[in-house]
Amino acid sequence: MFAGLPELGISNGEDLKETLTNCTEPLKAIDQFQTENGILLPTLQSALPFLDLHGTPRLEFHQSVFDELRDKLMERVATIAEGKEEDRYGKLEELLEKSFPLVKMPSIQPVVMQVLKHLPKVPEKKLKQVMADKELYKVCAVEVKRQIWQDNQALFGDEVSPLLKQYIVEKEAALFSNDLSVLHNFFSPSPKTRRQGEVVLKLTQMIGKNVKLYDMVLQFLRTLFLRTRNVHYCTLRAELLMSLHDLDISEICSVDPCHKFTWCLDACIREKFVDAKRARELQGFLDGVKKGQDRVLGDLSMILCDPFASNTLVLSTVRNLQELLGQDALPRDSPDLLLLLRMLSLGQGAWDMIDSQVFKEPRLELEVVTRFLPAMLSVVVDDYTFTVEQKLPSEEKTSLTYPTTLPDAFIKFLQENRVACEMGLYYVLHIAKLRNKNALQRLLPALVETHNDMAFGDIFLHLLMGQLTLLSDEFGTEEFCAAVFDGFLLTSFSSKENVHRHTLRLLLHLHHKILPSRLEALMKTLEPPKQSSDPVKDLYTQLTEKLEAQKKSPPQPAETPSLDLGLHPVTVPTTASAPTTPI
Repeated sequence: MFAGLPELGISNGEDLKETLTNCTEPLKAIDQFQTENGILLPTLQSALPFLDLHGTPRLEFHQSVFDELRDKLMERVATIAEGKEEDRYGKLEELLEKSFPLVKMPSIQPVVMQVLKHLPKVPEKKLKQVMADKELYKVCAVEVKRQIWQDNQALFGDEVSPLLKQYIVEKEAALFSNDLSVLHNFFSPSPKTRRQGEVVLKLTQMIGKNVKLYDMVLQFLRTLFLRTRNVHYCTLRAELLMSLHDLDISEICSVDPCHKFTWCLDACIREKFVDAKRARELQGFLDGVKKGQDRVLGDLSMILCDPFASNTLVLSTVRNLQELLGQDALPRDSPDLLLLLRMLSLGQGAWDMIDSQVFKEPRLELEVVTRFLPAMLSVVVDDYTFTVEQKLPSEEKTSLTYPTTLPDAFIKFLQENRVACEMGLYYVLHIAKLRNKNALQRLLPALVETHNDMAFGDIFLHLLMGQLTLLSDEFGTEEFCAAVFDGFLLTSFSSKENVHRHTLRLLLHLHHKILPSRLEALMKTLEPPKQSSDPVKDLYTQLTEKLEAQKKSPPQPAETPSLDLGLHPVTVPTTASAPTTPI
């Protein structure tokens, strides 16, 4: 407990033991030991007997004085460090030399740690001693740990790794949340809110202003993204940079070539739209990547691969297409649309670029603009034509039925092109948001086969399940259930456990709307096999319990027809009234 005192010429317990062992008059020896090792203040000696008369133990008095002096010393260390004196760090190093031998003494340790914390460059020998002792390493300030980490990537990796795992777990938990809602989904939190998350704040604190540590974290994120293809690492890459931006850490922001691009894109994500002014700014950054700086494209592609960025780009694309339709203009004639597609393409090519280390912008297939988008717009026109037809007076109606097939080009590009597939999926979400049952029944079967099975990805399914709650009443019809379950979800649930989970999430929310015979069949089909994971089994158990509780509860009495003659709510139309409906 008192290790290190002899090094400083201060007596400890062993010295007292030796004195008492070898002395002839113990009381005199104790008195002399107290005088030599007590507080060296002549006027104090006459005052101490008064404390004895009041029954105050000498230990208690000395402890209170010691605590007071220690607090004053720690304040003084902070004052010296924050001062302007040229030799301030020299003074602190001198104090460190004197106090470090007592670093294992609990009462002195805070002083040593305070000195270490305020030294911008701790002597190498002391850093190694702290690093070699687990207990010391654990209690030292993050400012000291940064100095250890910057030359020990493996140790830093051990500290960062649990945080990165926690981040991914939190993102996936949000995608599988039992709360299905259009208003509160995965993309609802603002960028600023997301940056207040525990992991981002901890990483930001660990990095501080240290560019070397920031680069290490980015390398960890690139490596993990490459190893797992998990796009949430791309989100964290952008969030971390913007968190440092929020704190005005210019030491890092000024050297990250992606900073201004990310800042501009962050504003677009906040607005959920890329306006013309910001589109020009983003294009300027992309066009400004000079030869020799090609590797910057790898980081820019990761930032664009962030699902929050992709979501904003595709929403902007759909809105752009609606405007073109209203203007009778072609997709190929819109520079803003072509830029959005360029950024989508760059983001979706992130993994390939980092994997191949060939830092070139992927070329957007021209036919996406000349064939796929016109095919998609033709689907919109079909829908609009049918809607207008239904509103005509009966004598003007023709025998027009709602189309059941889709243009070949639309289906082909969903299967073969990443950018086209992403836009196609968001168009389906757009249709669901408009409660357009007919269009949804027409589109869902086309999603069974998509590029890289993108339609069965967690982000799309998470959003789709939320949008389907808007059509809850339609689940009372066999036709709609057949399109959603038989035509889409059940085609892959047995081979893709995530689809199984999302389907159960939907049923937990809408089971009371589904026809009993259909629900019974779904429960048999969706019963988890033994090898299923716990989350699937838990969801199925929750659903089973809900259905049991529903059977036991008495049916609600039918509502008495209201005699109120006031205003009644207007029924929401089930189809899009115009192709220019805002998203």
